[in-house]
Amino acid sequence: MSDIARPRYIPVLLLDRHRRLVKTVAFGERTYIGDPFNVIRLFNEKEVDELCILDIDAGRDGYEIDHGFVAELAGECFMPLAYGGGLRDVRQCAPLARNGVEKFVVGAGATDAALIDALASVYGSSSVVACVDHRDGRAFVDGGQHDTGLSPLDLAQAAVAAGAGEVILQSIERDGARTGMDLAMIAKVADEIPVPLIALGGAGEVAHLAESIEAGAAAGASGSTFSFIGRLRAVLVTYPEDLTDSAGGGL
Repeated sequence: MSDIARPRYIPVLLLDRHRRLVKTVAFGERTYIGDPFNVIRLFNEKEVDELCILDIDAGRDGYEIDHGFVAELAGECFMPLAYGGGLRDVRQCAPLARNGVEKFVVGAGATDAALIDALASVYGSSSVVACVDHRDGRAFVDGGQHDTGLSPLDLAQAAVAAGAGEVILQSIERDGARTGMDLAMIAKVADEIPVPLIALGGAGEVAHLAESIEAGAAAGASGSTFSFIGRLRAVLVTYPEDLTDSAGGGL
């Protein structure tokens, strides 16, 4: 597990095929959150230090990255930006990098050692983030549709060995539930990989993010914590001040 100075707390925004921001439940039911540009501007005002945007339909639908649209998003973003969705070839990343994307998130690409190696060779391992989605002790790709035949730990270790500098570990079952994260799996994987682990899936409040850090994650990430308020899941894009305070003035 990597030793870092302080934890990070990362809002994760999900884009659908219509360029809308949505929040999913167990990778299924979707709630409309808002226009991505407006939400990014709100996070700018909150002085969020890092943002992750994932196109959740690109991999399943197979459409190409709209580099013009991503450039517009990055142009509105005053913090480091990670982007994922449909990344299958290192050549796709050159225009992303030119337009301000600092980290590349690979989902199905996490199973492609050659792709990860190529990305790390060009952009450095610190720019390559492997997203490991898991359910029932198995790692899945393509929005949870295809079983890789690997455990989450096995896939995370393979991605790191290929050159990934960070791993997002996402629980499919807990996605959108807002009841807490899979702390046992977080602890298990974080203890066995030499790079930072970003915990995602299940957080609904600040305490859940803090618990993921205590379990061994280097960063706690969430969509729901920064998008909903209250039992009825009213949409309210926010970034609680106590996250900034707990990180010593930043993420």
